[in-house]
Amino acid sequence: MDNLNQLRTFMAVYRTGSITKAAGVVNLTQPAITKQLQLLEGSVRHLLFTRVPRGVVPTPAAHEFARRIGPHLDALETLASTMRLGSMALQGTVFIGGPAEFLGAKLTPALAAMNDQQIQVRIRLGDPEILASDLESGALDLAIFTVRKSSPTLEVKPLYLEELVLVGSAFWAQRLPRKALEFQSASLLVDVPLLAYAEDLPLVRRYWRKVFGFVPTASAALVIPDLRALAIAAAAGYGVTVLPKYLVDDLLASGQLIELLSPARPPVNQLYLAWRTERVHARVAYVRDRLQRAADGW
Repeated sequence: MDNLNQLRTFMAVYRTGSITKAAGVVNLTQPAITKQLQLLEGSVRHLLFTRVPRGVVPTPAAHEFARRIGPHLDALETLASTMRLGSMALQGTVFIGGPAEFLGAKLTPALAAMNDQQIQVRIRLGDPEILASDLESGALDLAIFTVRKSSPTLEVKPLYLEELVLVGSAFWAQRLPRKALEFQSASLLVDVPLLAYAEDLPLVRRYWRKVFGFVPTASAALVIPDLRALAIAAAAGYGVTVLPKYLVDDLLASGQLIELLSPARPPVNQLYLAWRTERVHARVAYVRDRLQRAADGW
């Protein structure tokens, strides 16, 4: 138990950046915290913190140590509090931010399985930079990002690898020579209207770079900051676009959309789940862990 207490003390100091603040978190005196840190440093044979005028600064060894033990220690704390208080320990609201399409198609069904714990969920959509700021400030508990965010206050873990597909309606599929498409020639798409999420063609650009080896220079014929609307526009014959496969599975199955290319190694886009490095509430840890387990089956 002494070793577990040392780990709890270490994480409290790591997350608060202060021995004084950590003392209030773990209900120990400052000398007791200092003693536990010294014992832990002796055990791991690494200096974990350096003192500065306004607190302590984690060493590289501390960052690595926290990365390895933090999630496991939080899981133990969640289990203990849940067993101690029952489902009451998890009641409350969790605030989650991320892209509308992914939250609607993947995240929301996974959250439905948590109704038995009386957890309320509030979803926030918006620009990734704004969501990252909200997560750091505490306005959000969890966030889904389409690019990896680097911040000392955030823990970021891979969540889901979405496969990208180039799709169009039957009209465009018939106009593009199938034999030539097999050779993955971007020249076939020069005169085809491109549909995109933003002016800089984010998913189209990733697909072109991976499959064709260069970045497209054409402007989009249609820009809609909603992937679901892009899928509808593509199915209506407006042009071709690149979308996550999970978002258009039904349209592909019905023939309303057709995958125009089938590269041996389809381009992918990594999505990340993020939360603050400070100790998370048992309710937030429960939702985070359930989402990570659900993602294994997506």
